[in-house]
Amino acid sequence: MTLQKQEWQAPPVKAVIFDMDGVLVNSEPIYFEIERSSFAHFGAPVTEEEHHGYVGVTLESMWRQVLEKHKLSFPLEEVLAYHQNNVLDIMAAHPELQPIPHVTPWLDWLRSRQVPLAVASSSPPSLIRLIMERTGLGAFFSVRLSGEEVKSGKPAPDIFLQAAKLLGAEPSSCLVIEDSRNGVKAAKSAGMRCIGYLNPGSGRQDLSQADHIITSYLEMETIRDMLSIERLTPVPLDLQA
Repeated sequence: MTLQKQEWQAPPVKAVIFDMDGVLVNSEPIYFEIERSSFAHFGAPVTEEEHHGYVGVTLESMWRQVLEKHKLSFPLEEVLAYHQNNVLDIMAAHPELQPIPHVTPWLDWLRSRQVPLAVASSSPPSLIRLIMERTGLGAFFSVRLSGEEVKSGKPAPDIFLQAAKLLGAEPSSCLVIEDSRNGVKAAKSAGMRCIGYLNPGSGRQDLSQADHIITSYLEMETIRDMLSIERLTPVPLDLQA
């Protein structure tokens, strides 16, 4: 998809919202491995295609759909507790939990221009905190928001609208970076511009609704001058969801 300069000039970008998994950290392959293990534990014959369709949704939404689709009788609370404990334990010690290549210079560039940044992830708050601390990325973000903290998760626009509110920005002045079909749909439904980050580790994702698609953050070097970015007074770091 070709980025046209005029697409980014009215109104200017005043805040940037990042998904976390597959956008800031290459965690989706780790999740896939953990989820396949959990599916097997509960006897859910989830296909690869079905599994990729859950990228970007909350754990609760994913497991509700899995239990219903495969007619499993396990209580949702039991399944979620088992799965979340596994995720936290594995993520806390996983050696490959690192920032996406070249994302840190892009975050530095935005911070140097005092552009307020948010993380808006479908992951639970506890996992967001863990990953932000483990990777050292937490210092960049004035707002961290989980899909569990809004009424409806992605592909509904709720999480992005709430993030914009916490950042003090109008939705039309926000830019979203997403790696999943559900996330891109949520961003566009919120009335925001969206860059799709095509991460092979996130499975086969249709990002065609995004305004622009990148395969590396190095590509931001070639388009960032086309982003009409204006300074917006940042929200203090202690004002987090």
